Amino acid sequence: FDSFAHRSELKQAKRIVVKLGSAVVTRGDECGLALGRLASIVEQVAMLQNQGREMMIVTSGAVAFGKQRLRHEILLSQSVRQALHSGQNQLKDMVIPVLEARACAAAGQSGLMALYEAMFTQYSICTAQILVTNLDFHDEQKRRNLNSTLHELLRMNIVPIINTNDAVVPPPVPNSDLQGVNVISIKDNDSLAARLAVEMKVDLLIALSDVQGLYDSPPGTDDAKLIDIFYPGDQQSITYGTKSRVGIGGMEAKVKAALWALQGGTSVIIANGTDPKVTGHVITDIVEGKKVGTFFSEVKPAGPTVEQQTEMARHAGRTLASLLPEQRGEIICCLAELLTEKKEEILNANRKDMELATTLGRLSQPLINRLSLSTAKLNSLAIGLRQLAVSSRDSVGRVLRRTRVANNLELEQITVPIGVLLVIFESRPDCLPQVSALAIASGNALLLKGGKEASNTNKILHQLTQEALSIHGVADAIQLVSTREEVEDLCRLDKMIDLIIPRGSSQLVREIQRAAKGIPVLGHSEGICHVYVDSDASIDKALDVVKDSKCDYPAACNAMETLLIHRDLLRTPVFDQIIDLLRTEQVKIHAGPRFASYLTFSPSEVKSLRTEYGDLECCIEVVDSMQEAVDHIHKYGSSHTDVIVTENEETAEQFLQQVDSACVFWNASSRFADGYRFGLGAEVGISTARIHARGPVGLEGLLTTKWVLRGEGHTVADFSEQGSMKYLHENIPVPQGSFN
Repeated sequence: FDSFAHRSELKQAKRIVVKLGSAVVTRGDECGLALGRLASIVEQVAMLQNQGREMMIVTSGAVAFGKQRLRHEILLSQSVRQALHSGQNQLKDMVIPVLEARACAAAGQSGLMALYEAMFTQYSICTAQILVTNLDFHDEQKRRNLNSTLHELLRMNIVPIINTNDAVVPPPVPNSDLQGVNVISIKDNDSLAARLAVEMKVDLLIALSDVQGLYDSPPGTDDAKLIDIFYPGDQQSITYGTKSRVGIGGMEAKVKAALWALQGGTSVIIANGTDPKVTGHVITDIVEGKKVGTFFSEVKPAGPTVEQQTEMARHAGRTLASLLPEQRGEIICCLAELLTEKKEEILNANRKDMELATTLGRLSQPLINRLSLSTAKLNSLAIGLRQLAVSSRDSVGRVLRRTRVANNLELEQITVPIGVLLVIFESRPDCLPQVSALAIASGNALLLKGGKEASNTNKILHQLTQEALSIHGVADAIQLVSTREEVEDLCRLDKMIDLIIPRGSSQLVREIQRAAKGIPVLGHSEGICHVYVDSDASIDKALDVVKDSKCDYPAACNAMETLLIHRDLLRTPVFDQIIDLLRTEQVKIHAGPRFASYLTFSPSEVKSLRTEYGDLECCIEVVDSMQEAVDHIHKYGSSHTDVIVTENEETAEQFLQQVDSACVFWNASSRFADGYRFGLGAEVGISTARIHARGPVGLEGLLTTKWVLRGEGHTVADFSEQGSMKYLHENIPVPQGSFN
C-alpha cells in the first residue's frame, strides 16, 4: 500500500478523506458557521462521490456552532429576566459569560450534522455521523468496530462525517504524539484524519485550512515561499509560525500528522479552504492533479523542481544580459554550428518521436508534419540563427533617446531584456533552437515547455543549446521543463515569470490566456486569414496567391481560411479558374451565406465565418466592394494576416491602410507572415495584441526599456517655483554602440 509519487496520479484516488479545519468551517467572528464555504465544499465532495469515489469528511465546527446557539439562548434568557425585573429590555448592559468548549460542542454537534444532512440531500447523498475519541483507537475491539462500521457505510454509498467527541474528550496530553508507526495520539482533527486515513487505507487525505499550504517560513513574512512538494526529511528547512486563529493544532501538528499518514501509505495535500477565489473548486482541482497547496510525497525527483529551474534561469539570465553583444552572438553561432554537426543525432531522436506518434495514432497529419525534422529544415534553421547573430549585435543596451533635462542632468532610454520568458510549444521541435537563439540575443532567461510528442528531439536540441551557452558560462539561462508540470500550473508562477509565449493551436493559446491570471501572454488566439480577390485582380496573380496561401502549408496559422471574391467576378473565367484550382488541390469548399444564395447547387454552407480550418478546407464568400471586404475582415477576422489581390493601386492602398491586422499584404501570399521571411532571423510567434510587439515577433519584441538618469545631487525641489533651476528638456544625439 504505497502513496502516490506524483500529483498527476491523484486522479486515480478511489478513497478520499477531506479534513475541514476550524478556520474553514467557522465564520471570521468564530461564532457560527461559514455557510457559503461549506455549501461549495459539500458540492465538490458530492460530485466526487457521484463519480464513484468513496468520500469521508473529518470536520470541526461543533464548538463554533454550539457557541452561537448558546450565546443566543443566554441573550434570550437574560433579556426575558431583565424585562421581567425592570420592565425594559437593556440588552446593551448584558455580559455574556465565557462558554465552556465541551458544553458548546454538545450543543452544536446535532445542528452541525443536521446542516450537513440537509446540504448533501440536495445531491441525493446520505450521510452518517461518527464521533470518536482517542480511546476508540486504543481499544482493539472498538477500533475493529469502527473500521467495520466505516466500511459498511462506504459500501452503501453513504458519506461518513467524523468528528472528535469534543463533549467528552479529555484535554490533549503533551508529548504523547506520534510515537512510532502504529500510534498517533488523537488530540485534534489533523491527527484524527491521519489516523483514520491509515486505518482505512485511504488513497488521499486533503487537509483544508486557512493558509495556501506549507511555507518554508511563517506566511506573510518576507521571502516566505509556498512549498509545492514536501518530502520526509525536509522538516529542518521549515520555520513554523503561530497557530491558526481558531484551530488548536497549528501547522507543525498538521505536518506531523501528514508525514505520519504518508508513512502509512496515504498521499496528503494541505491547501486553503477559505480563499473565496478557489474554495468552489479546491477539492476537485486537487483530485484532478492541479498544483494546489503542498503535496506530501516520498518520491524525490531526480532533477530540480520547476520553481528551482526558474530561479536558476533568472540568475544565469542576468549574467547572459550583461555579456558583450559579440559574446551573445558567439553563443548563437555556436548553436548554429552544432545543429549542422550533430545533424544525425538530432534526426535519430526525431525518428523515434515520429515512430511513436505514428504507432500511437494520437496526432493528426498536420501535427505529424510539424513534428518532422529534415536536413533541409536544420540547414534553414542554422542560416536563420547566423542571420540573427549578426543582426543582434546592438540589441540589449541600445540607447533609444537622450534628453538633457537640465544642466548636468541627462536622461537616457535604453533597451533591456524582459526577464524570464516561458514559451509553450506543441509538436514543433524546430521552435526550440529558434526561440532559444532569440532569448540569447535579447539577454532573456527562458523556460521551455514542449509537447510530449517531441520529447526525444526536444531533449537533444536543449542539450546542444546548453552546450553553446556554456562557452560563456551561462548554461542554466535556458531550461527545458521536463517534469510533469501541467501548463496551467506553470501559468500560476506569476512571481517568477514575466511573459508567456504560446506556440501552437488556437485552443492552446486560449487555454493559456485563461490560465495566466497575472502574467502577460503574447500570442494570437486564431489565424483566420483572408484573401480578397478584387474586380481588378490579375488572374495569374490571383491563382498564385490563393494557391500558395491555402495549399503551401494549410496547418500554419498564416494560411488562408476565407476567400473573399468581388461579386463582379462571379460566373467569369477568373472565378471558374479559382474554383478549378481549389478542386484540383483537393480543397474542401464551404459556402458563405451570400455565396450560397447565388448558387443552385452549393457546397455545404459554412457553420461560422470565424472558422480556422488548419487543413485543406476554406470558406468562400462574396462581397460587393473593397469596403465590404474590409468590413467583413474586421467583423470575422482575427487581426492576423489579410491580403488583397488587385491591379488598382488606389484600391490596394485604401485596403492596406484600413485593414486593422498585424500583417496586411498586396498581391502576395499570406504565408509571408513569418519572422524568418521578414528577415528577423527567427520568431517566437505572431502577436495580434495591440500593445508591445505585433505581427511576427523577433528580437525587438523581446526587449523592453528602462530609463537612466545621471545627475550631480539634483533634487526636485531645485525645480520648484522657489527653486534655482529650470527644466530644459533638450533632445541630444544618440551615441552609436551599446550601453554595455
